[in-house]
Amino acid sequence: MERGRNGRVSRGMLPLLVFHAVSEYSRLDRKPPVTAALVAANTLIYLRPKFINHLIPTIDQVWFNPNLILQNGDLRRLLLSPFYHINDSHLVYNMMSLLWKGVQLENSMGSVEFTAMVATLLGLSQGITILLAKALVVFFDYERPYYREYAVGFSGVLFALKVVLNSQSNDYSYVYGLMVPSRLAAWVELILIQMFVPGVSFLGHLGGILAGIVYMRWKSSYLDPRPLRTVIGGFYSFLSWPLRMVRGISQRRRITGRGTVGRDQMRNAPAPWSCPACTYDNSGWLTVCEMCGTSPSGEDALLSSSLSNDQPPLEDHPSLEELRNRRVQRFGR
Repeated sequence: MERGRNGRVSRGMLPLLVFHAVSEYSRLDRKPPVTAALVAANTLIYLRPKFINHLIPTIDQVWFNPNLILQNGDLRRLLLSPFYHINDSHLVYNMMSLLWKGVQLENSMGSVEFTAMVATLLGLSQGITILLAKALVVFFDYERPYYREYAVGFSGVLFALKVVLNSQSNDYSYVYGLMVPSRLAAWVELILIQMFVPGVSFLGHLGGILAGIVYMRWKSSYLDPRPLRTVIGGFYSFLSWPLRMVRGISQRRRITGRGTVGRDQMRNAPAPWSCPACTYDNSGWLTVCEMCGTSPSGEDALLSSSLSNDQPPLEDHPSLEELRNRRVQRFGR
């Protein structure tokens, strides 16, 4: 973010942004669409061509000011101020940084997740900046420098993206000529910019760094690596709960109907019986023993077959060898 309420000062740096964007995208196998859309949106809002000039508010209507946002509940200042820039150098520096970070992050995590992350970081960075400014007023009576300052720019989100990009890195990065661990690059840049670049918003940049840290902690606390998608899925699940409950009741009614018929069938089923020959317990639906072929009344199915073939009758209580032969004959057929 950049502070101040000065008018736009053109320095002819926009051709540099166009050249850098075209050369960067021409070397990519996959062109990240969300990053391109963000760069285009920030640039169009800055240039304000005639076909959208009457549709978007002026910069004086969207300055980020904690006092006005809290006093008037001005969501327009809260949500739109990151997309406005003071001058060419402010826009070009931020958009070149967005290209560098956005290309890497969007190509690694996908456009949908990258969009959700940017939206989350934007809201977190703006909210944290307001909380910091309010805390300075409440606890330290430090009102003028931060609580009532005016600022715009995408740099708060860029600091958050830098934290996310370097969160798992063990490498070193150059920050204004200094080699520092990549995980600390955002903090070093925050201090150096505040020391050598006039008119920047310290709280806006600090809020971006804290937003990136909060996002990574939030992300690591979920098994799903897409925390925003988890929250959205939970919200959808909560909204669809009444419909699922109605469906569950109707399904239970249908299942209960079928289950009642099944219990009636089980209640009317014949009792199981024990074979008088081999003592095997058979289902009540069977008319002969499953093991030896003897009927429940003691009449032998194989015996009847033997009598029809004019064979001598078998004994009422066959021997074990005879039972074995009957089983072989029954299951061998």
